[in-house]
Amino acid sequence: MNILDKIIVDKKREVILKKSIIPVSQLEASVFFGKESISLSQNLKNSTSGIIAEHKRRSPSKSVINHSFTVEEVVQGYESAGACGISVLTDGKYFGGSLDDLLLARASVNIPLLRKEFIVDEYQILEAKAYGADLILLIAAVLTRAEIKSLSEFAKNLGLEVLLEVHSAEELEKSIMPTLDMIGVNNRNLKTFEVSLDFSKQLASQIPDDFVKISESGISSIEAITQLKPYGYQGFLIGENFMKTDNAGKAATEFIEQLTHN
Repeated sequence: MNILDKIIVDKKREVILKKSIIPVSQLEASVFFGKESISLSQNLKNSTSGIIAEHKRRSPSKSVINHSFTVEEVVQGYESAGACGISVLTDGKYFGGSLDDLLLARASVNIPLLRKEFIVDEYQILEAKAYGADLILLIAAVLTRAEIKSLSEFAKNLGLEVLLEVHSAEELEKSIMPTLDMIGVNNRNLKTFEVSLDFSKQLASQIPDDFVKISESGISSIEAITQLKPYGYQGFLIGENFMKTDNAGKAATEFIEQLTHN
């Protein structure tokens, strides 16, 4: 059983527990249910940098990345750096995140927020909306085509955008449907955790142009982005590279400045 399988088993248990205690009606009563989402796909189309900056304390492949900032400091730093959007990890056990991180991020910034989570149930999409997210992530590796369809339709009906993450041609093939806004290629193999930009390069031509293309993971240099842009990528998700520094916002500012002056 690989790490991804373990995460999904835990996640399904977690959702059952949460459902037993917080009814859907309570989530739907959130002030954010009436709020219009801010579009990340639009922001990426209009941006020269395309950076989606991530708030991530730790991960299964790197035990601790950073525990020394508040969420507000990080996300405000990202917003003033000129990030197109922010990805907020809400998984507790493996990434040290929570829905409170998402809520605090929403209270602090006015740019699109992605709930970065292992979504297996519509309930988690209601949570995402209730806690202020503008878009959700669906991971093709852990969902069937039917699940991707029903979950993406559910999200769209709530006014959320959908980013679908793939890692192989098979995953991409089973997933393409009109209820997705963006397709992200994860350069990290979630089963082995090895990273290579070749994944993004190989899959680029197979992603239809109707979707904004995003490259995720393992992007730590301007050069990586310069290499990926000719393949049609408009979004670049960067987490660890900023979070491992003493000041994530400052690191993002310097990176985006360099990128846009290239």
